[in-house]
This record gives sequence, C-alpha cells and structure tokens, in this order.
Amino acid sequence: MALADTERGGSNCGGDSCSPFSEIIELNVGGQVYVTRHKTLIAVPDSLLWNMFSKKSPKELARDSKGRFFLDRDGFLFRYILDYLRDLNLVLPDYFPEKSRLQREADFFQLRDLAKRLSPRVSKDNSISEEISQSDTEEGALQCGSSGVVETLRTMSVSGAVRSPSLDSRKSGYITVGYRGSYTIGRDIQTDAKFRRVARITVCGKTSLAKEVFGDTLNESRDPDRPPERYTSRYYLKYNFLEQAFDKLTEAGFHMVACSSTGTCAYTSNDPNEDKIWTSYTEYVFCRE
Repeated sequence: MALADTERGGSNCGGDSCSPFSEIIELNVGGQVYVTRHKTLIAVPDSLLWNMFSKKSPKELARDSKGRFFLDRDGFLFRYILDYLRDLNLVLPDYFPEKSRLQREADFFQLRDLAKRLSPRVSKDNSISEEISQSDTEEGALQCGSSGVVETLRTMSVSGAVRSPSLDSRKSGYITVGYRGSYTIGRDIQTDAKFRRVARITVCGKTSLAKEVFGDTLNESRDPDRPPERYTSRYYLKYNFLEQAFDKLTEAGFHMVACSSTGTCAYTSNDPNEDKIWTSYTEYVFCRE
C-alpha cells in the first residue's frame, strides 16, 4: 500500500521547520497517479495545494484505497498544474484546445497568476492564439517591451490565431470509429441478456479532425500532446453510445463510407445447452470531402 506521510518516510524537515508530510508525495488526481516533491505542492503561497500540504495534517486529507492523497479533479490537465508549480513557468503545446478548462482548474487550485495568464486576450470566440503556447519568460518580455513592439507582436498573435488549426473546421479527411462488443443469446434464442455491450469506442485518424469533431468528449490520455497534423489510433470516447458518436460526425459534415466486422462465439461452460456469448469487433469509416 502506498503511504505518503510520516507512516512511510518520516517527517520532512527543512530550515527551521518540520512538515508532517514526507518529502515525496503520491497523488491520485481523478484516477491519474502523480509523484512529486512536497516543496513543489507548496510552491505558491495561499493556493489550495499550499493550504492542504502546509496548513493541514496528513490525516485530514482524503485518501484512495492505496493510501495516496486524492483530488477529485481532471487528472489529465493536472499535469500542466504540476508543471507550473515546478518552476512557475507556463509552456503549452502548439495546439492546445483545453485552455478554458485549464483556466478553470487554475481557478480551483487558487493559482491566480496562472489563471490570469490563461485568460482570453486576443480572440473573442475563445480561439487559442500562439501567445499562450510560449513560456512565461517570453510572455514577460512581451509585457515589458515598448508599445510599438507590443503592438507588432499582438498583430502577429492575431494572425497566428486566424491560421490556427482549430479554426480550419472544414478540412477534408477520414475518421475511423471502432468498438469491441459482446452479447449473450439464451438457450431459447429469444433471450438477449446483454445486447451490444460496448466496452470502449476508439477513434482513429488525424488529431486535429478528431478534436474538432468530438471536443471535450474525446479522451486523449493514451496519446497526449499529439501534434494536430499527426495521426493517432489511441484516442477513445468518454461515452459508449455509438449513435452519439455518429451524431457528432454527422453534425461535423462526415458521412459513412465503409464498415467491417468480425465475430466469434463461445459457450459460458462446456454444456452446449448453456448460453452462447458472441464477441465482435466493428469499425466504421467516415469521410468529409
């Protein structure tokens, strides 16, 4: 069992004070596990994490079943919160459609400076300009420059926003949606115990197209920070209703051009009179011209 306080590594002493937390902290954030230093979590005074890990004792904080400190927040976006706490710099990928959600996380963790840097500046339609993808050092230079230089850079930022892949919403291409399902047929051939039980809907295709079509319903945790012009087969959806995926594709101008399926049958026991379990893998290919 993972223990992240004095039960595991003793108190953490530095300078004139000792903390009841160990130097290395294990976190479970929305199901994602992070390991970091105690000093990283308290890097920003008066933030939520600073209050949790400097003003409270380990016994006051929620734990998961393995003893890790638990936070019921977005586990994927927390990686950027943690990166910011390490050196107080903000560096995002070139194509980052989760800016507004990350700003919400920054507000929740009471990281005021980070939330301010993530707030919209140029675009009124919440599109992402190239400016937020730069480090804080470059951002500081922008703010400290002469008025002429600032205006020039702002103009460049607006131009970059116009060329952003997120705005090129009618790009042609293919998206393949696949799922592995199972269902049970009873002995009388009439009982349908678990019809089309879908475990997970996968999405294959160009990253920019997948993000455009499915937006926040796309789970990117298996292939994060994928460039917009690269292809992936590791995305999947946060729901398991095929019709919902089809509706999203139709609304984005896609239409189905092909599909294929394979299936196998097995008995639940050696008795041939028992229920049959069918498993299948199906793919649907959608195109937008």
